[in-house]
Amino acid sequence: MEYNADEHSMKCPKCGHGMNEITYGGDVVIDRCSHCQGLWFDVGEAEALKGKWMGDALDMGDPAEGKKWDAVEDIACPRCGKDMEKRSDPDQPHIWFEECEEHGMFMDAGEFSDYKHETWADWFRSLIKGAR
Repeated sequence: MEYNADEHSMKCPKCGHGMNEITYGGDVVIDRCSHCQGLWFDVGEAEALKGKWMGDALDMGDPAEGKKWDAVEDIACPRCGKDMEKRSDPDQPHIWFEECEEHGMFMDAGEFSDYKHETWADWFRSLIKGAR
């Protein structure tokens, strides 16, 4: 769905479509893109949701589609407009995301589910993809 400030919480930094607020458990509110299904987490929200049972249920996007959007690396923070830093998870370096230290982070579809569930397979994925 095209971005409309009256209907959406913010504009997706990857594809430019509208993002919708999604609440989990009454205390965590994230933003999910209506098109690419990428997720925006304000500072601390990803870590809070990672510790919640079934928190990955909010990551409804197709991981294969998320990998396509992973190629779009140079994005601006949807809160302040500054260029976001390219990061990878230190425990799972194959998970690449973008971060604004002041406002939060963006993960492509499927990345949060992978981030939440650390397995031995992640070690092998990190060998293939590597850190940023």
